[in-house]
Amino acid sequence: LGFRESIKVVDATLRDGGLVNDFYFTDDFVKALYQANIDAGVDYMEMGYRASKKVFDESKFGKWKFCSDDHIREIVGENDTDLKLAIMADIGRHDKNDFDEKVNSPVDLVRVAAYIHQMPEAIDMVEDAAKKGYETSCNIMAISNSQEEDIKVALDMLGKTPVDVIYIVDSFGSLYPEQIARIADLYLNFAAKYNKKIGIHAHNNQQLAFANTIEACGDGVDWLDGTYLSMGRGAGNCAMELLLGFLKNPKYNVYPVFKFI
Repeated sequence: LGFRESIKVVDATLRDGGLVNDFYFTDDFVKALYQANIDAGVDYMEMGYRASKKVFDESKFGKWKFCSDDHIREIVGENDTDLKLAIMADIGRHDKNDFDEKVNSPVDLVRVAAYIHQMPEAIDMVEDAAKKGYETSCNIMAISNSQEEDIKVALDMLGKTPVDVIYIVDSFGSLYPEQIARIADLYLNFAAKYNKKIGIHAHNNQQLAFANTIEACGDGVDWLDGTYLSMGRGAGNCAMELLLGFLKNPKYNVYPVFKFI
């Protein structure tokens, strides 16, 4: 009946949910989501991608695909709250020159997303963001397609970087809780060796995103991603309303989540 104070909840609605509607969220929606996260006690809100305008046509996407510091400030001002803000850099689709020094930005956390063969570039981005003063995480995507030995090499490489959090990512929603238990054990061994945190980002293709997230949580994974009403690419993600209802920490309040939904 207790709770782990080390657990962090990350709202990925704008970023993963933006893959459903090409990031065409209204400012009113984003402001309401921001306020709901504050009221619910969510720890981090991912504001979107910082995608390169050299790779994507700006006219074909809403602004949260590119997520400039100015766009974020239009919603949050200087964000004088306990809610921290995150953005994602997608390896091969980002430009690290688009990231200012942390002291000039409302963003707290840069989440680097990479496939396992992109580790060298991911590490370069992690090191650049950390040098600029940001918290950092790395999402190793599509691990269900990767060999365990390759995952071990990637974890060892990341462990030697300044990255704060390494994420288990079930990109295709193809994993079962018993697999998550084994994978979490593998990741947590490297986390202990290198003093890192582990997170989970689950997809819901088998209606197991919530089950896999709470399995990982029980195994010792501390950073938990969710989205409102499961909104995310394809079948979506772990539902924030289920996740906050499960966690026992009194700082979390599920009522504002239901109200927003």
